[in-house]
Amino acid sequence: MKTNNSTYILAIESSCDDTGVAILHNDKVLCNVVANQEIHSQYGGVVPELASRAHQQNIVPVVAQALKQAGIDKKQLNAIAFTKGPGLMGSLLVGSSFAKSMALALDIPLIGVNHMQAHILAHFINDENQQKPPFPFLCLTISGGHTQIVKITDHFTMEVIGETIDDAVGEAFDKSAKILGLPYPGGPLVDKHAQLGNPNAYIFTKPKTKNPLDFSFSGLKTAILYFIQKQVKENSNFIEENLNDICASIQFTISTILMNKLKKAVKQTGIKHIAIAGGVSANSEIRKVLKEAENKYNWTTYIPKFEYTMDNAAMIGIVGYYKYLDEQFDDLGITASARMKF
Repeated sequence: MKTNNSTYILAIESSCDDTGVAILHNDKVLCNVVANQEIHSQYGGVVPELASRAHQQNIVPVVAQALKQAGIDKKQLNAIAFTKGPGLMGSLLVGSSFAKSMALALDIPLIGVNHMQAHILAHFINDENQQKPPFPFLCLTISGGHTQIVKITDHFTMEVIGETIDDAVGEAFDKSAKILGLPYPGGPLVDKHAQLGNPNAYIFTKPKTKNPLDFSFSGLKTAILYFIQKQVKENSNFIEENLNDICASIQFTISTILMNKLKKAVKQTGIKHIAIAGGVSANSEIRKVLKEAENKYNWTTYIPKFEYTMDNAAMIGIVGYYKYLDEQFDDLGITASARMKF
């Protein structure tokens, strides 16, 4: 393993609709630049073709801005890290192609990074506002495309012990929001309204799964749809009059499902160091119930900074840093993959 005391990693994240570039000095983030794509809101979801075009427009100026913010010259870089998957294929190709070109031009190592591993290892970014979990620990990774419970033994040894068999938790939030007539992305809006409502106003189903650690949200989404249709038929103003309570009840149901699975995972593994990661880990209710579990179940919990929960390049950079130290480099033949497991 390398012992370089001054390593600069430029990291690129382009798995979906945000173009992210970060520069890390060892395990510290010097800059974390994100270019958002507003165009998708009018379509109610991310349009892959539009996303890849926007990445092509954004990648060069975002890299230039990152280097400027970090205050370093590109010749000081030791490696280029990039998201190789999972994600939207067109978006991934923009990031991977640029990373390959830059690594080749600078004659420095190229490092492909699994997006989901990066969400987990974001906890290891050297930041005074977050604590690094010790090995082994469990991580609940929750996002628009993934819902998993992962057992982490070291930086590169991760085992999925539970995952969704249908919809991801982020989909459950966004589809529920769509049913309620809320604009995309709906998850944060459900959270906003939920904070003003009664979480026990309405009871929704909690689907069962064959593997006690697996998740299922498809049935919950259907139950919410039928409930809303029935209520609106009786009262056309039902959603408008009860929006806060509906959102609070949906959010409470989802957070309860997640916590019940985590409790089973802790019982099965005996591991009481629990982390969360991914975009949905920004949800206020999930953060609250996880912190409450520290005293209730004698867990130690690890919640990342908000800026490291959403898709961002800093998390790609920290994996790149550890892979650089371990000399896990990729050649120019590496290809992006829309679907990828740990």
